Amino acid sequence: MAPRVMRFISDFFVYETAKSVVVKSWSVGVINRFVQLLIILYFIGWVFIHEKGHQTRDTGIESAVMTKVKGLGKFSNRVMDVADYVVPSQGASMFSIITNMVITPNQMQGRCPETEKNCTTDADCIKNNNGNGIITGKCLNNNVTNGTEGWCEIEGWCPAENDSISGVPMKEVENFTIFIKNSIRFPRFDVIRGSFPSSINTTYIKTCNFHPEKDPFCPIFKVGDILKQTNQDLENITKKGGEIGININWKCNLDYSVENCNPKYFFTRLDAPFEHSAASKGYNFRFAKYYQSKDGTEYRTLYKAYAIRFEIIVSGNAGKFDAVPFLINLVAAFTSVGLATVFCDIILLNFLKGADEYKAKKFEEVSGIVSEESGKKRLYQGSQVSIKGLEKSSNDSGTFSIGRQE
Repeated sequence: MAPRVMRFISDFFVYETAKSVVVKSWSVGVINRFVQLLIILYFIGWVFIHEKGHQTRDTGIESAVMTKVKGLGKFSNRVMDVADYVVPSQGASMFSIITNMVITPNQMQGRCPETEKNCTTDADCIKNNNGNGIITGKCLNNNVTNGTEGWCEIEGWCPAENDSISGVPMKEVENFTIFIKNSIRFPRFDVIRGSFPSSINTTYIKTCNFHPEKDPFCPIFKVGDILKQTNQDLENITKKGGEIGININWKCNLDYSVENCNPKYFFTRLDAPFEHSAASKGYNFRFAKYYQSKDGTEYRTLYKAYAIRFEIIVSGNAGKFDAVPFLINLVAAFTSVGLATVFCDIILLNFLKGADEYKAKKFEEVSGIVSEESGKKRLYQGSQVSIKGLEKSSNDSGTFSIGRQE
């Protein structure tokens, strides 16, 4: 028992070091340095420069958006201003500009036929309903003898809406302007920024129009320019409506002056997957204006509005130098350089001539327990045979150089 304990103690308190084998081969040497160079370039170019691996980042951006639309248009022989075509009117980050409408005036509660013929008998009116009112179960104006179709009777707001008839879209929407004011804050760094400089005055705002290169800080966006940026046809989108995204992206490097922290704008068609859908395309909604006659009867005007819906999406992050992520990525870079050695070992052990010789020098197999003195003697004798003629011993202990003898 005692010898085993002593052997365990003696085996535990030892120092192990790897044998170093110097391989003098141009091909392997070039591969080794090339792989190391690629790893170094990856960490410098991608990790530190592109991904800013030396920075700590704040992605919890806080944002507030205010909008205002301006412009006059004409629809159905009526001049339309902002109060007529902007919904909602509060100036939020999501709003709609109405470009086309189906107007059904003077609707009152009662019973009336549907707008489409869809029945021949009363039984058909139980299963057919297009949503303009509650089906009463009667088929009106049908001739049962010759099978002529009629209209199902509904109970609700009459007359029923006929949305197959619409007016001419409001073309002036192309010249409407949208004022966007966006303020953001990065709470980790306590940095507050606005979408345009505070030095901008009212005279400049009245005359400028946003351009990504010529005028990137102008807060006035022309609807026609936005539609061009998203490659949209004015005729189609004003007739059926659509959804446009205005993306405000803040990507700030706070290692430089905070004045360089400015937004970039991107425009997209959000409902693009349904643009050519036969079932549902465009964007529309309904609203009504209610009135009361002198005798107390309530009536309304129903509007089915086709509109361009704008959604302002704010995103971004900020980064600033931090020693912790910098050191972590630096250590990872130094460690990853060692992968070149693993790659070269695979080549040497499997694909080059002399692979068996390299294996013999890199790995030693010891079977059984031998005394320290006999182990040294065997190792010395074996080394004399294998090194002679093909190897040179370096000055460093345990290092062999494999190559051609001078």
